[in-house]
Amino acid sequence: MLSPTASDLVFEAADLTAVRQALGRAFAEAPIDWCVQPVEGRRKRLLVADMDSTIINVECLDELADFAGKKAEIAAITERAMRGELEFEGALRERVGMLKGLSTTALQQAYDERVRLNPGARTLVRTMAENGARCVLVSGGFTFFTSRVAEAAGFHADRANTLLEEAGALSGRVGEPILGREAKLAALKEEAAALGAPLSQTLAIGDGANDLAMIEAAGLGVAYRAKPIVAAQADAKVDHADLTALLYFQGYQASDFVTD
Repeated sequence: MLSPTASDLVFEAADLTAVRQALGRAFAEAPIDWCVQPVEGRRKRLLVADMDSTIINVECLDELADFAGKKAEIAAITERAMRGELEFEGALRERVGMLKGLSTTALQQAYDERVRLNPGARTLVRTMAENGARCVLVSGGFTFFTSRVAEAAGFHADRANTLLEEAGALSGRVGEPILGREAKLAALKEEAAALGAPLSQTLAIGDGANDLAMIEAAGLGVAYRAKPIVAAQADAKVDHADLTALLYFQGYQASDFVTD
């Protein structure tokens, strides 16, 4: 199926790795997104999605940092962590620690003023949900944001970290254990097991290094506007189209999309 910038190329019998490599070379400079996968099982029963810079347009922690006057400093750490240059859990503790004393009112303000669903996010989630798939938002960010984003986009559930508070301000600590790379992988496996679905029937999407394990394990792992370490390992990339590309990848047509 084709959209203006995304195509799904399906081979009934082929070495998919070789096909992907060949197409990667052929389309390296072309402004299109493509996906190669088996015909059987194209429509997935489980979607597990990262939140920050994937389902939404920003990194919530960086936006909170802006209210504390520390955005540049914290965003630099975020970028290194998402590139896989820093251990995620330690980087998260460090960044949250830098926000100690920030009024909790900044959480709602950041959500209201900065957080927006990325184009196609609600259509992706609603369409998969209406067709029987379970959709779960799994983030290394915070429950304050995931609960609201999950409701806005139509996810069935969300998992994330918890910011700890003291007397109306952030304490500078995050609840333990931290949900990072391995916890995201565990979430994928746990949700699939609860459905009685093999991992081949799962779809995972994200952009940062802490998404890599779940992307590699999923039946279809997609890198969305991703860091190089993630893009290099994913089954497919979305660099040009919006998130409805994932529906085309699964064989949905535009007439199937749930847009309300």
